[in-house]
Amino acid sequence: MKKAVKRREERKNAFFPTYSVRSVYTLDFERLYEEGYRALFFDIDNTLVYHDEPALPETVELFGRLKKIGFKTAILSNNGKERVKRFAEAIGADYYQEKAGKPDVKAYLNAVREFSLQKESCLFFGDQIFTDILGGNKAGVPTVLVYPMGKEKYFHIVLKRMLEKPFLYFYSRKHALWRNEP
Repeated sequence: MKKAVKRREERKNAFFPTYSVRSVYTLDFERLYEEGYRALFFDIDNTLVYHDEPALPETVELFGRLKKIGFKTAILSNNGKERVKRFAEAIGADYYQEKAGKPDVKAYLNAVREFSLQKESCLFFGDQIFTDILGGNKAGVPTVLVYPMGKEKYFHIVLKRMLEKPFLYFYSRKHALWRNEP
């Protein structure tokens, strides 16, 4: 009986991020490094830039700052090869995975192995519960839900956002939503 309750609790929590933030651009990454995080994984669209947009100067600057602090960085995206490669190269990411298949755990675990780190010392940033957060949690990588940057263009993402609302409600009952720091 205890095992069944524990599994149910783990499934429920798989949809809850470890943290939630308003934007990746305002975080105190030095503090995250001091707390023991060594690698940061990011989704692209609506996490770092608006949907289908190229890397912004602020994104390039952010990744330069992350490298100076000592972080390894990775882009894990369900986008196609050309978009992900071009974006990752523009910002100087150490590793990237296109067509990641999130919420499948493979891309997350590949990035952890690429950097020879423990899962607990990595942190994944994404804007979608059913892909980014679920995948990271299933892989055992701490997750940060980022407030989506832009208005959604595609119906399937609008639908996902509507389905996410109950999870956000229940998460917000125990945790502050969209803080400026994890």
